[in-house]
Amino acid sequence: MEFNVRRLAADAGTFLSRAVQLTEETFGQAEKTELDAHLETLLIRAESTKHWTEKILKQTEVVLQPNPNVRMEEFLYEKLDKKVPTRANNHELLGECMIDSGHEFGPGTAYGSALVKCGETEKLLGSAEKEFIHSSAINFLTPFRNFIEGDFKTISKERKLLQNKRLDLDAAKNRMKKARVADARSAELNSSSPLGEEYVAHFSYMLSFLHVRWLKLWTEEVQQAETELRIAQSEFDRQAEITRLLLEGIGSTHAHHLRCLNDFVDAQAAYYVQCYQYMVNLQKQLGSFPSTFSNNNQPSGSSSASVSVPSAAPAASLPAPPPSQTSPALNELRSTSGTRKARVLYDYDAASSSELSLLADEVITVSSVPGMDSDWLMGQRGNQKGKVPITYLELLN
Repeated sequence: MEFNVRRLAADAGTFLSRAVQLTEETFGQAEKTELDAHLETLLIRAESTKHWTEKILKQTEVVLQPNPNVRMEEFLYEKLDKKVPTRANNHELLGECMIDSGHEFGPGTAYGSALVKCGETEKLLGSAEKEFIHSSAINFLTPFRNFIEGDFKTISKERKLLQNKRLDLDAAKNRMKKARVADARSAELNSSSPLGEEYVAHFSYMLSFLHVRWLKLWTEEVQQAETELRIAQSEFDRQAEITRLLLEGIGSTHAHHLRCLNDFVDAQAAYYVQCYQYMVNLQKQLGSFPSTFSNNNQPSGSSSASVSVPSAAPAASLPAPPPSQTSPALNELRSTSGTRKARVLYDYDAASSSELSLLADEVITVSSVPGMDSDWLMGQRGNQKGKVPITYLELLN
């Protein structure tokens, strides 16, 4: 108990000394030891790294999870050290809705089948999104968060300790300065003329005795202040070196964050490539949509955005025409300008908006247009029209 009381009293004295020194520095009544210029530069760099790491971290979380309520829920689960419940994301919910509606309308119908295919693709997109978020959380968010909650907290702790050591050093310098001033003043009093004879002998003796004791006291005070100053200077230099070594590690942190950034970009690129491939496959299953179409809210002929997909091989590399194309049916079609049914032999991706994408084994209506290249016919699937290569078709009787 006695040890604890003494320790508490010492800590209270140190805290009070630091508070007095900081107050005097604030009001310009005490000198302040300036840190090394290199150390100041490292401190500024560390603060800047912490500031921008926090901003990048928060904004990345917004990109990966735009819903603030879900982000808050995940934050609470993390703080409570509980597993976040598995939930379907927006793509998966949309996919389930499309699949259910497709089965309701009938998967054998064109619309129902398209809804089912779109729903399955949306669920694939949802799974790809979950994988991307999981990869980004491990390879990008976690290292950034570890720096904020780990490395920078250590730096802040050592920096605060350095500030305390600096206050102790300046307080020791201030005490040393005051002790020397008092010692010089006592020396002046000691060298002054002796007391007058009007004072009684015993009083003169007592006064001289107290004067000598006072001089001895201030001499001891100066020696103690010098000892405390040397100790404070040594502790400050040691703490400054520790803080400097930690701050120089910010360069390694930048290199690590650079690798994490590359991993994040790679994951994002792979995610978008995967999503693009899913959508291209869906387009092939459903057929490309022309750039102009009509609906209930838009007059026919108005432009509409369409997704561009890589064009297929040029006409020069088209498959050789099947034997059926050499029959008189094609000549009859061209001569009468009528329409015929044709079966598609191979998948074909339209190279421009004037062409019609094809799926193998589907049946479309074709006709010959005057002035059109002999290797092409005009194809029609519902409201969709466009040029189609003859070598991809088999005319039906």
